Parts: sequence; C-alpha cells; structure tokens
Amino acid sequence: GQPRFRADQVFSWLHQKHTRCFDEMRNVPKAMREAMAEQGEIRSLELDDVREAKDGTRKLLLRTKDGHRIESVIIPMEDRITQCVSSQVGCKIGCDFCLTGRMKVRKNLSAGEIVDQIYWAQEVMKPNERISNIVYMGMGEPLDNYEQVTNSIRILLDESGQNFSGRRITVSTSGVIPKMVQLGRDVPVNLAISLNATTDATRTRLIPINKVWDIETLLQGLRDFPLAARRRITVEYVMLEGVNDTADDARRLVKMLQGIRCKVNLIPFNPWPGAPYGRPSAENVNRFGKILRDARYTVTVRYSKGDDIGAACGQLDGNADD
Repeated sequence: GQPRFRADQVFSWLHQKHTRCFDEMRNVPKAMREAMAEQGEIRSLELDDVREAKDGTRKLLLRTKDGHRIESVIIPMEDRITQCVSSQVGCKIGCDFCLTGRMKVRKNLSAGEIVDQIYWAQEVMKPNERISNIVYMGMGEPLDNYEQVTNSIRILLDESGQNFSGRRITVSTSGVIPKMVQLGRDVPVNLAISLNATTDATRTRLIPINKVWDIETLLQGLRDFPLAARRRITVEYVMLEGVNDTADDARRLVKMLQGIRCKVNLIPFNPWPGAPYGRPSAENVNRFGKILRDARYTVTVRYSKGDDIGAACGQLDGNADD
C-alpha cells in the first residue's frame, strides 16, 4: 500500500548504503519502518569465521538462517580484488575433481543470500579495499539456480545499488546449455565454461553432465552465446596429472576452439584430502600452454591462491572446521 518511490528508497538503503537496521532508513516513515521490522529482517547470512591464507586470500565461512554452511572467497590480485561467490549449498553436477561435487545439493541460495556474501566481504575488508570483480565460481552450479542467480546479478548491476559493470561479473558453468544461451540474453555478464577435457570419454568421467550435453553440443552452445563486442568466453581447463594434460590434449583443444572467440584459463589441479587426482608438473603445464599460444590463443595459468586454508578452486565444501 505504499507509493512506488518507497521501494526505491528501501532498495538504496539496503544495497547502496548497506544499512543493517530499519530505523536507519531516515527518509522512510516510522510506521513503515516498524512494519518492515515486524515482517522481516535485513541480514540473509551470519558470519561464522574469516580465515586468511599466507598469500592474503580470505575465506568467509557463512551460515544461512536455516543452518547451512557456505563459503565465499576474497582473492587479492596484482591490480584488483576478486570475490568468488557461491550459488548453492552443495552441487548436483558431481564433477569428480571438485570437493563441492562430493556434496549433495542441500539448498539453492536466494538472491539475497548471494549478494549478502559480497556485503559481508565489504565489511571485513580494509577501508582502502574494494571488490572490483565478482565470479560465480564458488559452491554450486550457477545455472542450476538460474532465477536466483540472475536476480542477484540484476541487484548488483542496479545503479541505485552497487552499480557493478557487467564486464566485472563472470558466471561459470559446467555446461547447462539451454540456460547458458539464455544467460547471455538476460544479463550482460561474462561467461566461463568448465571444459576440462578434449574427448567425450574423459569429460563424461570428470563431469557427468557431459552425458546430457556432450562436447560438440557444448561447443555449439558457445558459438550460439550472444557475445558482446570485445568480450571473449573464458574456457576453464582444470589440468589433472596423466588424465588431460598431454600434448595431444592441447592439440585437440586448439582444433576444438577454432571459430570461438575465447581465452583459455589453465588451472593446475588443487589437491584435497582423498582426491583421486594429482597436480601436473610445471613442465607439462608450460608445454600445454605453449601449444595453445603458438596457435594464437590467449592463455593464462591460474596458480593456487588460498590452498593452505582450503580456499582454492575446487576445494570449497562448507565444512572447514568439521
């Protein structure tokens, strides 16, 4: 029953000024503030702990109102700070190299629970620090929680709130093809695809969703993705010793990606207790990367950050103190 502009005022208080108390909303009538306080609460998550790695990476251990544990990671880079956010508690994709994939899906996070990870990060960071990039690469498959993930992105992009640029937000998927193409139409963000293999036999072993959408279907989905000018798709390739790190794999990858505007991010495997795989040698990583670079692909190598606190890629499980 309130005028529309009241919603804009409340949105600004929540997402731009980060108020944690309804009483602080000074331009909102007292009766409305009291009614909101009776019917809801502002904070979606509680902060249990912050762990800091030797390299400065910080892992936030957060808890939902219904008691589920999630993790979000603040990653310092040379010229920016990136936050890796979670979209689910657990993950149903079951990637064999990923610790989160060993968990069953216990909960889809709401848009509020997703953006609150970023607001908690801003609270624990130093006054001169700010999040410059956001990657949906934490716990869960973002496109398996499509509506809430895209809602959270719209909140982050809103000029009355955080006013992030879509160029600073990346969504990573294991290859949920129908939603992947839709994502490019619905929100102006970057796409990262977790490829990790150059044959269907290997990819199905590593990423069971390949049984539904095989590599050729995935590559066609990348070609169909509505890519904005000057943007490229990030092809993520987790390198596993003796599994997908050979020169033949690199040469196959060169052929597979022809005609796709992309860059390749090589990720040497980050081990975790009981993991069935090992990290490839630096020699293998360099040889693999050289083959791609010689074919004129842009290649980066994502070396571990925060692996001493279980915060590196593939190590999140929400049970850091269990």
